[in-house]
Amino acid sequence: MCGRFVSAGQPNAIAAYFGAEPPTVELRDNHNVAPTSDIYAVIAEPDGTRQLQVFHWGFVPVWAKEIKIGQKMTNARAETVAEKSVFKSALRKHRCIIPMAGFYEWKAGTPDGPVNAKGQPLKQPMYIHRKDEALLAVAGLWSAWRDKAAGPDAPWLHSCTIITTSANETMEPVHHRMPVILPASAWEEWLDPTAGDLDALATLLVPAPNDLLTMREVSTDVNNARNKGPF
Repeated sequence: MCGRFVSAGQPNAIAAYFGAEPPTVELRDNHNVAPTSDIYAVIAEPDGTRQLQVFHWGFVPVWAKEIKIGQKMTNARAETVAEKSVFKSALRKHRCIIPMAGFYEWKAGTPDGPVNAKGQPLKQPMYIHRKDEALLAVAGLWSAWRDKAAGPDAPWLHSCTIITTSANETMEPVHHRMPVILPASAWEEWLDPTAGDLDALATLLVPAPNDLLTMREVSTDVNNARNKGPF
């Protein structure tokens, strides 16, 4: 899964990196983004125009009665995303790219290492990022939802989920899952809302090359989502 990541940088620069129009709302740098946070995502219009917009992290399907359902849908598995009714429609026409500077995973502790208050081995948080420090282009899905109980004038909420896949050789020692990281050559096809061939899209949802990422240990301060870093 992917439960925490880093969102940092000038929004104009992030937008330019993806060939997108900048957002109308600017978010602060957050080195410890947690589920239900507001984050940036890139989407494309049918004419190909790309936009960097603000989304709620936690996919809220159009039929949902409450926003809190999104807390259970911060990730979608690449292996089953085309089969699950909650995601299938979004996979056909509501795909996005979630920019990240990097993300965190927790490496299992060792018997002879530090322990927590219960005497259990303490997990070591690791920060994973590209070797060249470029932004990660993480595959995601988005939805537009409105609280019907609030009446016809209720505002629309745009939400998203991160697609994960099996770990590559770099990630395996730390975690068995990782976000789907799209190469630049796949951005156009992934973002194109008119490209609805699920089999073709599935070929993009694969582990990143083994030589793309590197990682380092970071402070356990990242365990608390109220700490915004950097770490």
